[in-house]
Amino acid sequence: MMENIEDPSPLRITPTVRALSSALRGKRDSDRGNGDRVFPEPEKLWFKESSAKNLRNRDFLSPTTMLNTLYADGQVPPVVMSRVLSLHGSGVLPVAGGEVMGEGLRVRVDRAAAFRTVLADGATEYLKPSSQRQGCVVLNCPALHPRPNTPTPDTLGLGQLRTVLLADHMGALLRRQGFTVFFCPTLPKDSDISAFLRALGVDWPTAPANWTNEEREEKIQEALESSPYREKEMERGRRTSGGGVRSAEEGEDEGVLRVNLKRAFQEEGLLGYDPSLGTCTGEAERALHQERFPSSLVTALHVTSCQDEFRQQQIAMLWRASGAKHTQRHLVCGPVKTPGSHLTAAQYLQLRRGQMKEASEMKYGDQVEGQTWDDIIKVMTSATVRFELLSTVHTSPVTLDVQKEGGVSTKGPRGGVFVMYNCARLHTLFDSYERGVDKGLYPEIPEGSQLDFSSLKEEGEWLLLFNYLVPFSELLDQSGQALDCEGGGARVNIKTEQICKFLVSLSKDFSSYYNRVHVLGEPLPHLFNQMFCRLYLLRALRELYHSALDTLNLPPIRQL
Repeated sequence: MMENIEDPSPLRITPTVRALSSALRGKRDSDRGNGDRVFPEPEKLWFKESSAKNLRNRDFLSPTTMLNTLYADGQVPPVVMSRVLSLHGSGVLPVAGGEVMGEGLRVRVDRAAAFRTVLADGATEYLKPSSQRQGCVVLNCPALHPRPNTPTPDTLGLGQLRTVLLADHMGALLRRQGFTVFFCPTLPKDSDISAFLRALGVDWPTAPANWTNEEREEKIQEALESSPYREKEMERGRRTSGGGVRSAEEGEDEGVLRVNLKRAFQEEGLLGYDPSLGTCTGEAERALHQERFPSSLVTALHVTSCQDEFRQQQIAMLWRASGAKHTQRHLVCGPVKTPGSHLTAAQYLQLRRGQMKEASEMKYGDQVEGQTWDDIIKVMTSATVRFELLSTVHTSPVTLDVQKEGGVSTKGPRGGVFVMYNCARLHTLFDSYERGVDKGLYPEIPEGSQLDFSSLKEEGEWLLLFNYLVPFSELLDQSGQALDCEGGGARVNIKTEQICKFLVSLSKDFSSYYNRVHVLGEPLPHLFNQMFCRLYLLRALRELYHSALDTLNLPPIRQL
């Protein structure tokens, strides 16, 4: 088993499950002609445990139902058990043991070896995507396009704000994976909407208010005029309006360029577009024409509300009819509901900021004043808003409590505030340790190679490593993998809620551990090894918080 430990590849969940499946199946992949039995897919043979209760006796489990599909009597042959227990390979977690029990074949990881492999060198490989990718993505947010005027914080709805924050989050995730990312539309510099988004930590691209891209607009206009999907005069008489396309009075069509969008997606075999798209006037979408789309564009991802989806499909097909062959996908968000109230984006932010300041004053008293606290409240408000709007599956509606007596709390697992508070606790812990070093209470943290990580025996320590540090890089991979998926139609479903849910779950488990374990113990030499191992774990956890918060464009709060 030592070969696992010496393998320089970072430990990953997916390669481990794949190797376990291969060990259990043996040569059965090519043995499907043996009788009528259908063997399960490899990824269904095992699952990773995550609950504290199950992790007390197993880390991976192949349920009895799966064993029964592989072996007539459900008994795992000794040669198979030997393969499972001697498991090794690139990225595979080291195995300490396993046995068949009533629930199935359970496997335990060599935890000391895993702690040492992950933590000894700082865990940096676990804080970034498992592989870097190439390509260019344009994130188009229809909520910010002029209609005909640029939106303002007082005209932006909460559903539209959700799409902007989601586009911002997706941009950060895709950049981490190696993609070049552009945002559309470009906002007027010094506009109210640009300042409003900056207050939420959104750095949306801007340009001088008088900026245009007339050359590109002319080229697209020319392309539409020569498009095979341009409607001829004789076709207009047969065309019927519908599906949201405005009907025209007699004679109104003369001289107006119209494009048959339905033909565009039908003839090009594009799935998932509304069959009632009908026709659209070419000059109706100047906002899209004016954007600086790079020549290396691979994918345009339209992040839109369900109310705007039809209009965005029109724009996508109009662009396609102009000759653009790039992949276009639609990330469609459900509505944001505020029972009993109707708030604009500006009113919502103002309400949450006031509640955040009030909650802080109730907890910390008169010290809540000055620029430092203004900055803290700004970040905490942004965290509250982002977690409220992004923690739900993007296709589902979000329901907000916007009653003044509701509000935010600095206590309890309440989304963004709770996450930021626990991140700050880690900074406070290391500040306390550094002060102890300055006073001569503790020595400096030694190199990881000098520590015995078998001292990490508390169940919360393994849970933090196995459920959060090890899987995080694969979590970062998911948005790029979803964009790669072919088929499935115009919509793309990306698990956009997972980073927020990951951070909330991490904060609950870390808080439970931190409240139960006294990390900075008595300054006694025989206790230092365990203390240093815990500090290695929590230092990696602190960097994990930073990495995850960075995908939400939230700076960490270092002190509360």
